[in-house]
Formats: sequence, structure tokens, C-alpha cells
Amino acid sequence: MFNFVGTPVPLLELESVEENGKRFYPVPSGERYPSVTTVTSIRSKESILTWRKRVGDEVADKISYRASRRGTSLHAMIEAYLKGTIVEDHEKEVLSSFLFKICKGDLDRINNIHALEAPLYSDYLRIAGRVDCIAEFDGVLSVIDFKSSSKIKRESWIENYFVQETAYAAMYFERTGIKVEQIVTIISTEEGECQVISKNDLSKYFALLKVYIQEYEEQTNNGI
Repeated sequence: MFNFVGTPVPLLELESVEENGKRFYPVPSGERYPSVTTVTSIRSKESILTWRKRVGDEVADKISYRASRRGTSLHAMIEAYLKGTIVEDHEKEVLSSFLFKICKGDLDRINNIHALEAPLYSDYLRIAGRVDCIAEFDGVLSVIDFKSSSKIKRESWIENYFVQETAYAAMYFERTGIKVEQIVTIISTEEGECQVISKNDLSKYFALLKVYIQEYEEQTNNGI
């Protein structure tokens, strides 16, 4: 059974809106902040378009749908497990059930949970989003992101994951005053391995986050 610590102050619920393929969150100031995912995907647009052109739209759509369904189901199973509810309800999703069993041992390294699927935003960074999990991982307070993949990822491919997780750490500190010491990416793969990547140098990725935000704003201002 996992221990829930909770947050020192309530986190305001945010409802997202979609516009031209981008996600935004209205915040108390009346402004709409782009989601962290929208901002951090800015550099991958060209490579995704190249991939879609190479495999064709029909194949790309099937792969994207499968990956999205796999990830959504796996997230639901992980959230149920951490909350101590019935995971078996999701076992009709055979692939996601397989992926859950692969990462279950590493999920047990989590405890003292502050937040699950929690809304966060930053007036300083002008971004928002929902964090998968903020909890201790091996005893260190961490932003923990749950991913699924067909295969093991090279770290050079997933810089945006680390930037996104750092954004959540910054937003959590702004909202609560609690400093997150670590970011952790847990990737359950169809190859049967669970890849766990932890990073403690958040300053490096915070600097990159500001670059990502600047690039997003420049593209937005240029109508891209």
C-alpha cells in the first residue's frame, strides 16, 4: 500500500481546450497557457512530418492510434495500482496489462505520493499541464513520468521528456513552495524491459525549457 502525503495547498483544477492541434489551459488570471506537451513537442514537428511522409498517412494514423491507446490504458492501470484500487478491471487490454506487469517492480520504488494526474501551472513560465506523479522515488522527491514504447529509447531521442518533467517540478515549486529534487522517466517497452532514467541536474533542463518556450513563442508569433 502506497502512502499519500498530499499537497500543502489545494491544486486548482484546470480544464484544457484544444485549438488547431494545440492544448491550452485557462488559468485564474483569465489567460490561456499552452500545455507543457504543446511547448516541448515544438522541435519534433518536422521529424514527425518526415516520418508521416515516409510511411504514409494511413499507416502513421494506425501507429499513432495504437500508441495513444496503449499509453492511456497503461496510465489508467498505473494510477489504479498506486491508489490501491482494482487493476484487473483493465486486463482486457492485453498489451497494456503486459506493459504494466513489466514496470510493476519499479512502481514499487514509489512512495509518499504528493499528487497523481494533478493540474499545475506557472505564471512565471506561462505554461500549464497535468503531471503524472509527484512522489518519492527511492526516497527522493521526484516528478515521475510514465511512458510506453515499442522499444528501449536512447536518451538523445527523449530530451523533451526531461524538459517536460522539469517544467512540472518548477510549476510544483511555484504552486506549493516544495522543491522537487529529481525527475524520473519510467518507460515500459514491448520488448519486455522497463527502462528507468533518473536525472538530478534540473538546472540544465530548466535552461533548456526556457529555450523551448522561446522557440514556441517565436513560432506562434510567426503563425506557424
